[in-house]
Amino acid sequence: MAKRICVVTGSRAEYGLLYWLMKGIQEDGELQLQVVATGMHLSPEFGLTYQVIENDGFTIDAKIDMLLSSDTPVGIAKSIGLGVLGSADVLYRLHPDILVLLGDRFEILAVAQAALVARIPIAHIGGGDTTEGAFDEAIRHSITKMSQLHFVTNELSARRVLQMGEPPEHVYNVGSPGLDQITRLQLLSRDELQRELDFELRARNVVVTFHPVTLEMQPAHLQFKELLSALVALGPDVGIIFTKPNADTGGKALIRMIDEFCTRHPNAKGYTSLGQLRYLSALSHADAAVGNSSSGLYEAPSLKIPTVNIGDRQKGRLQPSSVLNCEPVAEEILQTIRASFELDCRYVINPYGDGNSSQRIVEVLKSVSDPQQLLKKHFHEVPA
Repeated sequence: MAKRICVVTGSRAEYGLLYWLMKGIQEDGELQLQVVATGMHLSPEFGLTYQVIENDGFTIDAKIDMLLSSDTPVGIAKSIGLGVLGSADVLYRLHPDILVLLGDRFEILAVAQAALVARIPIAHIGGGDTTEGAFDEAIRHSITKMSQLHFVTNELSARRVLQMGEPPEHVYNVGSPGLDQITRLQLLSRDELQRELDFELRARNVVVTFHPVTLEMQPAHLQFKELLSALVALGPDVGIIFTKPNADTGGKALIRMIDEFCTRHPNAKGYTSLGQLRYLSALSHADAAVGNSSSGLYEAPSLKIPTVNIGDRQKGRLQPSSVLNCEPVAEEILQTIRASFELDCRYVINPYGDGNSSQRIVEVLKSVSDPQQLLKKHFHEVPA
Protein backbone atom coordinates (compact mmCIF):
# COMPACT_ATOMS: atom_id res chain seq x y z
CA MET A 1 0.00 0.00 0.00
CA ALA A 2 1.33 3.42 -0.98
CA LYS A 3 2.43 5.72 1.86
CA ARG A 4 0.10 8.67 2.29
CA ILE A 5 2.18 11.87 2.13
CA CYS A 6 0.19 14.97 3.10
CA VAL A 7 1.57 18.32 1.93
CA VAL A 8 0.16 21.46 3.56
CA THR A 9 0.44 24.87 1.91
CA GLY A 10 -0.78 28.20 3.22
CA SER A 11 0.61 30.81 0.82
CA ARG A 12 1.40 31.40 -2.84
CA ALA A 13 5.15 31.67 -2.21
CA GLU A 14 5.28 28.45 -0.22
CA TYR A 15 3.29 26.55 -2.86
CA GLY A 16 5.79 27.66 -5.49
CA LEU A 17 8.57 26.06 -3.47
CA LEU A 18 6.56 22.86 -2.97
CA TYR A 19 5.33 22.43 -6.56
CA TRP A 20 7.98 20.03 -7.87
CA LEU A 21 7.99 18.03 -4.66
CA MET A 22 4.22 17.61 -4.95
CA LYS A 23 4.66 16.56 -8.59
CA GLY A 24 7.30 14.04 -7.59
CA ILE A 25 5.09 12.51 -4.92
CA GLN A 26 2.08 12.50 -7.24
CA GLU A 27 3.96 10.64 -9.96
CA ASP A 28 5.63 8.05 -7.70
CA GLY A 29 3.84 4.72 -7.48
CA GLU A 30 5.05 4.08 -3.91
CA LEU A 31 3.55 7.31 -2.56
CA GLN A 32 0.05 8.78 -2.42
CA LEU A 33 -0.19 12.57 -2.42
CA GLN A 34 -2.65 14.38 -0.17
CA VAL A 35 -2.94 18.18 -0.45
CA VAL A 36 -4.27 20.55 2.20
CA ALA A 37 -4.76 24.27 1.42
CA THR A 38 -5.10 26.85 4.16
CA GLY A 39 -4.26 30.46 5.05
CA MET A 40 -3.96 32.96 2.21
CA HIS A 41 -4.91 30.36 -0.42
CA LEU A 42 -8.52 30.61 0.75
CA SER A 43 -8.69 34.41 1.03
CA PRO A 44 -10.27 36.59 -1.72
CA GLU A 45 -8.04 39.41 -0.48
CA PHE A 46 -4.97 37.38 -1.45
CA GLY A 47 -6.31 36.10 -4.76
CA LEU A 48 -7.97 32.76 -3.86
CA THR A 49 -4.78 31.04 -4.94
CA TYR A 50 -6.05 27.56 -4.09
CA GLN A 51 -7.44 27.74 -7.65
CA VAL A 52 -3.86 27.85 -8.95
CA ILE A 53 -3.15 24.58 -7.17
CA GLU A 54 -6.18 22.96 -8.81
CA ASN A 55 -5.33 24.42 -12.24
CA ASP A 56 -1.88 22.84 -11.92
CA GLY A 57 -3.51 19.40 -11.81
CA PHE A 58 -3.57 18.73 -8.06
CA THR A 59 -6.60 17.59 -6.10
CA ILE A 60 -7.08 19.50 -2.85
CA ASP A 61 -8.13 16.90 -0.30
CA ALA A 62 -9.04 19.42 2.40
CA LYS A 63 -9.21 23.14 3.10
CA ILE A 64 -8.62 24.66 6.53
CA ASP A 65 -10.19 28.10 6.97
CA MET A 66 -8.23 29.98 9.59
CA LEU A 67 -7.26 33.42 8.29
CA LEU A 68 -9.20 36.20 10.01
CA SER A 69 -9.56 39.58 8.33
CA SER A 70 -7.60 41.23 11.14
CA ASP A 71 -3.81 41.49 10.79
CA THR A 72 -3.28 42.63 14.39
CA PRO A 73 -1.33 40.47 16.86
CA VAL A 74 -4.65 39.45 18.43
CA GLY A 75 -6.07 38.50 15.02
CA ILE A 76 -2.99 36.45 14.10
CA ALA A 77 -3.07 34.61 17.44
CA LYS A 78 -6.75 33.79 16.95
CA SER A 79 -6.01 32.56 13.42
CA ILE A 80 -3.43 30.15 14.85
CA GLY A 81 -6.05 28.84 17.26
CA LEU A 82 -8.56 28.33 14.46
CA GLY A 83 -5.87 26.60 12.46
CA VAL A 84 -5.19 24.08 15.23
CA LEU A 85 -8.91 23.31 15.48
CA GLY A 86 -9.35 22.85 11.73
CA SER A 87 -6.14 20.84 11.38
CA ALA A 88 -7.22 18.40 14.07
CA ASP A 89 -10.33 17.44 12.08
CA VAL A 90 -8.55 17.29 8.72
CA LEU A 91 -5.64 15.17 9.96
CA TYR A 92 -8.03 12.76 11.67
CA ARG A 93 -9.95 12.33 8.41
CA LEU A 94 -6.95 12.05 6.05
CA HIS A 95 -4.78 10.08 8.48
CA PRO A 96 -1.51 10.62 6.58
CA ASP A 97 1.57 8.50 7.18
CA ILE A 98 3.86 11.54 6.94
CA LEU A 99 3.00 15.24 6.98
CA VAL A 100 5.22 17.57 4.91
CA LEU A 101 5.54 21.18 6.10
CA LEU A 102 7.74 23.95 4.74
CA GLY A 103 9.11 27.00 6.46
CA ASP A 104 8.07 29.14 9.34
CA ARG A 105 4.67 30.77 8.91
CA PHE A 106 2.04 30.83 11.63
CA GLU A 107 -0.37 28.75 9.54
CA ILE A 108 2.19 25.96 9.42
CA LEU A 109 2.79 26.19 13.17
CA ALA A 110 -0.93 25.53 13.72
CA VAL A 111 -0.87 22.38 11.61
CA ALA A 112 2.32 21.14 13.29
CA GLN A 113 0.76 21.43 16.74
CA ALA A 114 -2.23 19.34 15.69
CA ALA A 115 0.02 16.71 14.08
CA LEU A 116 2.21 16.47 17.18
CA VAL A 117 -0.61 15.32 19.44
CA ALA A 118 -2.14 13.20 16.66
CA ARG A 119 1.11 11.18 16.47
CA ILE A 120 1.66 12.00 12.79
CA PRO A 121 5.36 12.21 11.83
CA ILE A 122 6.38 15.56 10.35
CA ALA A 123 8.93 16.11 7.58
CA HIS A 124 10.01 19.75 7.82
CA ILE A 125 11.67 21.67 4.98
CA GLY A 126 13.82 24.72 5.72
CA GLY A 127 14.73 24.22 9.36
CA GLY A 128 17.91 25.56 10.91
CA ASP A 129 17.84 28.99 9.27
CA THR A 130 17.96 32.12 11.40
CA THR A 131 15.98 35.31 10.75
CA GLU A 132 16.47 37.69 13.63
CA GLY A 133 14.00 40.36 12.55
CA ALA A 134 10.80 38.31 12.70
CA PHE A 135 9.04 35.88 15.02
CA ASP A 136 9.29 33.42 12.12
CA GLU A 137 12.59 32.38 13.72
CA ALA A 138 10.89 31.04 16.86
CA ILE A 139 8.17 29.37 14.77
CA ARG A 140 10.76 27.68 12.56
CA HIS A 141 12.74 26.30 15.51
CA SER A 142 9.51 25.17 17.21
CA ILE A 143 8.46 23.20 14.14
CA THR A 144 11.94 21.66 14.01
CA LYS A 145 11.48 20.24 17.52
CA MET A 146 8.04 18.89 16.58
CA SER A 147 9.39 17.22 13.42
CA GLN A 148 11.05 13.86 12.81
CA LEU A 149 12.58 14.34 9.35
CA HIS A 150 14.56 17.49 8.54
CA PHE A 151 15.22 18.64 4.98
CA VAL A 152 17.57 21.61 5.32
CA THR A 153 18.80 23.90 2.57
CA ASN A 154 22.48 24.24 3.48
CA GLU A 155 25.24 22.79 5.67
CA LEU A 156 25.14 25.63 8.22
CA SER A 157 21.43 25.03 8.83
CA ALA A 158 22.10 21.31 9.19
CA ARG A 159 24.55 22.05 12.01
CA ARG A 160 22.00 24.25 13.75
CA VAL A 161 19.36 21.50 13.62
CA LEU A 162 21.91 19.16 15.19
CA GLN A 163 22.55 21.77 17.89
CA MET A 164 18.85 21.52 18.75
CA GLY A 165 19.37 17.85 19.55
CA GLU A 166 17.91 16.28 16.41
CA PRO A 167 19.28 12.85 15.39
CA PRO A 168 21.90 13.18 12.62
CA GLU A 169 20.46 10.22 10.69
CA HIS A 170 17.27 12.20 10.13
CA VAL A 171 18.87 15.47 8.97
CA TYR A 172 19.25 15.78 5.18
CA ASN A 173 20.94 18.65 3.37
CA VAL A 174 18.92 18.65 0.15
CA GLY A 175 19.23 22.30 -0.92
CA SER A 176 16.37 24.74 -1.50
CA PRO A 177 13.35 23.39 -3.42
CA GLY A 178 12.84 26.91 -4.77
CA LEU A 179 15.78 26.36 -7.09
CA ASP A 180 14.02 23.40 -8.71
CA GLN A 181 11.65 25.85 -10.38
CA ILE A 182 14.53 27.76 -11.93
CA THR A 183 16.12 24.65 -13.42
CA ARG A 184 12.84 23.19 -14.73
CA LEU A 185 10.66 26.12 -15.80
CA GLN A 186 10.88 27.74 -19.22
CA LEU A 187 10.90 31.38 -18.13
CA LEU A 188 9.06 34.05 -20.10
CA SER A 189 10.83 36.27 -22.59
CA ARG A 190 10.86 40.02 -22.01
CA ASP A 191 7.97 40.57 -24.44
CA GLU A 192 5.97 37.68 -22.99
CA LEU A 193 6.49 39.00 -19.47
CA GLN A 194 5.31 42.49 -20.43
CA ARG A 195 2.14 41.02 -21.89
CA GLU A 196 1.54 38.79 -18.87
CA LEU A 197 2.04 41.66 -16.43
CA ASP A 198 0.35 44.31 -18.59
CA PHE A 199 3.33 46.46 -17.71
CA GLU A 200 6.04 48.11 -19.80
CA LEU A 201 9.52 47.30 -18.58
CA ARG A 202 11.97 50.17 -18.49
CA ALA A 203 15.69 50.32 -19.27
CA ARG A 204 16.28 49.33 -15.65
CA ASN A 205 13.80 47.46 -13.45
CA VAL A 206 13.54 46.26 -9.87
CA VAL A 207 11.32 43.63 -8.25
CA VAL A 208 10.27 44.77 -4.77
CA THR A 209 9.02 42.44 -2.04
CA PHE A 210 8.81 43.81 1.48
CA HIS A 211 7.14 41.91 4.32
CA PRO A 212 6.27 43.19 7.81
CA VAL A 213 9.10 42.94 10.34
CA THR A 214 7.34 41.46 13.33
CA LEU A 215 10.08 41.90 15.96
CA GLU A 216 11.22 45.42 15.12
CA MET A 217 10.42 48.35 17.40
CA GLN A 218 9.95 50.59 14.36
CA PRO A 219 6.57 49.81 12.73
CA ALA A 220 6.74 48.12 9.34
CA HIS A 221 4.91 50.95 7.58
CA LEU A 222 7.60 53.45 8.64
CA GLN A 223 10.35 51.24 7.23
CA PHE A 224 8.34 50.78 4.05
CA LYS A 225 7.88 54.54 3.76
CA GLU A 226 11.67 54.87 3.68
CA LEU A 227 11.84 52.30 0.89
CA LEU A 228 9.18 54.11 -1.14
CA SER A 229 11.11 57.38 -0.78
CA ALA A 230 14.20 55.67 -2.19
CA LEU A 231 12.20 54.25 -5.10
CA VAL A 232 10.86 57.70 -5.96
CA ALA A 233 14.42 59.03 -5.99
CA LEU A 234 15.42 56.45 -8.60
CA GLY A 235 13.30 58.40 -11.06
CA PRO A 236 10.60 57.48 -13.58
CA ASP A 237 13.00 55.63 -15.87
CA VAL A 238 13.28 52.68 -13.47
CA GLY A 239 10.42 50.18 -13.64
CA ILE A 240 9.12 48.93 -10.28
CA ILE A 241 7.29 45.62 -9.91
CA PHE A 242 5.78 45.15 -6.44
CA THR A 243 4.78 41.75 -5.11
CA LYS A 244 2.45 42.41 -2.21
CA PRO A 245 3.22 41.13 1.30
CA ASN A 246 1.94 38.07 3.12
CA ALA A 247 -0.85 38.01 5.70
CA ASP A 248 1.40 39.03 8.58
CA THR A 249 0.93 41.55 11.36
CA GLY A 250 0.74 45.00 9.74
CA GLY A 251 0.61 43.67 6.19
CA LYS A 252 -2.57 45.47 5.18
CA ALA A 253 -1.01 48.88 5.73
CA LEU A 254 1.81 47.98 3.34
CA ILE A 255 -0.66 46.81 0.70
CA ARG A 256 -2.51 50.16 0.90
CA MET A 257 0.79 52.02 0.55
CA ILE A 258 1.70 49.99 -2.55
CA ASP A 259 -1.68 50.71 -4.16
CA GLU A 260 -1.38 54.43 -3.45
CA PHE A 261 2.21 54.53 -4.76
CA CYS A 262 1.29 52.79 -8.01
CA THR A 263 -1.61 55.19 -8.55
CA ARG A 264 0.79 58.13 -8.43
CA HIS A 265 3.71 56.55 -10.33
CA PRO A 266 3.07 55.03 -13.79
CA ASN A 267 6.47 53.31 -13.71
CA ALA A 268 5.23 51.05 -10.86
CA LYS A 269 2.68 48.26 -10.61
CA GLY A 270 1.65 45.97 -7.75
CA TYR A 271 0.51 42.33 -7.87
CA THR A 272 -1.27 40.28 -5.23
CA SER A 273 0.04 37.00 -6.64
CA LEU A 274 2.38 36.61 -9.58
CA GLY A 275 2.80 32.85 -9.34
CA GLN A 276 6.19 31.20 -9.78
CA LEU A 277 6.47 31.51 -13.56
CA ARG A 278 5.75 35.24 -13.70
CA TYR A 279 7.68 35.97 -10.51
CA LEU A 280 10.85 34.16 -11.53
CA SER A 281 10.57 35.57 -15.05
CA ALA A 282 10.30 39.08 -13.58
CA LEU A 283 13.43 38.44 -11.52
CA SER A 284 15.26 37.15 -14.58
CA HIS A 285 14.61 40.43 -16.44
CA ALA A 286 15.20 42.69 -13.42
CA ASP A 287 18.36 44.56 -12.52
CA ALA A 288 17.87 43.91 -8.79
CA ALA A 289 15.62 42.27 -6.21
CA VAL A 290 14.81 44.79 -3.48
CA GLY A 291 13.20 44.27 -0.07
CA ASN A 292 13.44 41.75 2.75
CA SER A 293 12.16 38.52 1.22
CA SER A 294 14.03 35.22 1.48
CA SER A 295 13.73 34.87 -2.31
CA GLY A 296 16.41 37.54 -2.62
CA LEU A 297 18.79 35.13 -0.91
CA TYR A 298 17.50 31.85 -2.31
CA GLU A 299 16.32 32.34 -5.90
CA ALA A 300 17.81 35.66 -7.07
CA PRO A 301 21.46 34.46 -6.95
CA SER A 302 20.67 31.59 -9.33
CA LEU A 303 19.20 34.12 -11.75
CA LYS A 304 22.46 36.09 -11.55
CA ILE A 305 20.94 39.34 -10.28
CA PRO A 306 21.88 41.33 -7.16
CA THR A 307 19.73 41.64 -4.06
CA VAL A 308 19.27 44.74 -1.91
CA ASN A 309 18.38 43.23 1.47
CA ILE A 310 16.80 45.81 3.78
CA GLY A 311 16.89 45.61 7.57
CA ASP A 312 17.10 42.59 9.86
CA ARG A 313 14.30 40.32 8.63
CA GLN A 314 16.78 37.96 6.93
CA LYS A 315 19.66 38.58 9.33
CA GLY A 316 21.43 35.34 10.13
CA ARG A 317 20.68 33.53 6.87
CA LEU A 318 23.55 32.35 4.71
CA GLN A 319 24.15 35.05 2.08
CA PRO A 320 25.87 34.75 -1.31
CA SER A 321 28.08 37.54 -2.62
CA SER A 322 25.24 38.98 -4.72
CA VAL A 323 23.43 40.24 -1.58
CA LEU A 324 24.00 43.84 -0.46
CA ASN A 325 22.66 44.75 2.99
CA CYS A 326 21.40 48.12 4.15
CA GLU A 327 19.41 49.72 6.94
CA PRO A 328 15.77 50.81 6.35
CA VAL A 329 16.80 54.42 5.71
CA ALA A 330 15.84 56.07 2.42
CA GLU A 331 19.25 57.46 1.47
CA GLU A 332 21.05 54.23 2.35
CA ILE A 333 18.51 52.15 0.40
CA LEU A 334 18.89 54.45 -2.60
CA GLN A 335 22.68 54.26 -2.60
CA THR A 336 22.60 50.46 -2.20
CA ILE A 337 20.20 50.05 -5.12
CA ARG A 338 22.46 52.21 -7.28
CA ALA A 339 25.47 50.13 -6.20
CA SER A 340 23.59 46.93 -7.06
CA PHE A 341 23.11 48.15 -10.63
CA GLU A 342 26.89 48.07 -11.03
CA LEU A 343 27.40 44.64 -9.43
CA ASP A 344 28.49 41.80 -11.71
CA CYS A 345 26.69 38.64 -10.56
CA ARG A 346 27.52 36.36 -13.49
CA TYR A 347 29.85 34.20 -11.41
CA VAL A 348 27.92 34.11 -8.15
CA ILE A 349 27.69 30.67 -6.55
CA ASN A 350 24.38 29.91 -4.87
CA PRO A 351 25.01 28.17 -1.51
CA TYR A 352 21.47 26.74 -1.46
CA GLY A 353 21.92 23.83 -3.81
CA ASP A 354 21.71 22.75 -7.42
CA GLY A 355 17.96 22.67 -8.14
CA ASN A 356 17.37 18.96 -7.51
CA SER A 357 16.12 18.96 -3.92
CA SER A 358 12.60 17.69 -4.64
CA GLN A 359 13.78 14.34 -5.97
CA ARG A 360 16.11 13.94 -2.99
CA ILE A 361 13.18 14.50 -0.62
CA VAL A 362 10.99 12.01 -2.50
CA GLU A 363 13.68 9.34 -2.21
CA VAL A 364 13.97 9.85 1.55
CA LEU A 365 10.20 9.70 2.00
CA LYS A 366 10.13 6.42 0.06
CA SER A 367 12.92 4.96 2.18
CA VAL A 368 10.97 5.26 5.46
CA SER A 369 9.63 1.75 6.03
CA ASP A 370 7.62 2.49 9.18
CA PRO A 371 6.87 6.21 9.76
CA GLN A 372 5.51 5.54 13.25
CA GLN A 373 8.97 4.42 14.34
CA LEU A 374 10.14 8.01 13.79
CA LEU A 375 7.99 9.38 16.61
CA LYS A 376 10.27 8.43 19.51
CA LYS A 377 13.32 10.64 19.04
CA HIS A 378 16.52 10.48 21.03
CA PHE A 379 18.16 13.79 21.91
CA HIS A 380 21.49 14.02 20.11
CA GLU A 381 24.15 15.59 22.31
CA VAL A 382 26.60 17.78 20.38
CA PRO A 383 30.15 17.48 21.79
CA ALA A 384 31.24 20.59 23.68
